[in-house]
Amino acid sequence: MIEEPPVIRSVVFDVGETLLDDTREFQAWADWLSVPRHTLSALVGIVVAQGRNNAEAFQYLRPGIDLTAERERREAAGLGEQIGEADLYADVRPAMTELRRRGVWVGVAGNQTVRAAHLLRTLALPVDAIATSGEWQVAKPDPLFFARVVEFAPGEPSEILYVGDHRDYDVTAAHAAGLRPALIKRGPWGHLWADDPAIADTGAWVLESLEELADLVRPS
Repeated sequence: MIEEPPVIRSVVFDVGETLLDDTREFQAWADWLSVPRHTLSALVGIVVAQGRNNAEAFQYLRPGIDLTAERERREAAGLGEQIGEADLYADVRPAMTELRRRGVWVGVAGNQTVRAAHLLRTLALPVDAIATSGEWQVAKPDPLFFARVVEFAPGEPSEILYVGDHRDYDVTAAHAAGLRPALIKRGPWGHLWADDPAIADTGAWVLESLEELADLVRPS
């Protein structure tokens, strides 16, 4: 007997290294801080491998840095955050379009700024709604973030699939909130943790491409 795909009424996507290739933004930060690009990349890799927040990498370069204030300085200098079509991974639009064609509600909710929310909306992605931690004033892995996801997306928690690249911020946190998680295997985090036992313990799907999702879910 062939097992039917689980009922998933909503799919909610993380942003960085799920929908967006973060390369350009990290390069912009390295340039802003006047450090070699590979230096920042290496430091991010180190803190990620240690299970720490990638923002901690900046502390090695400028101890005590306030990233919120520094981001505002970048904006004031005309060098602020940018998100364009070229930053999207190639599978993003096809995956979202096919999910919606099959009757699945599609949303975006990640740890991003208010400005990022505006920039994402200007891309006119085939989604039903977009939100960021900056707008909600709560960030992953705080359980309150996923409580907002449950309010944001239609369906019971078990009918909401959260897709991200981070073991702790996306997969285990979503699972703890009662959502179904999926890990996209790309970016440093997705590759590092794809075979991690903690991922398997949640029952998360591990995806090579977002386009796999349409055949893994059914809306009713």
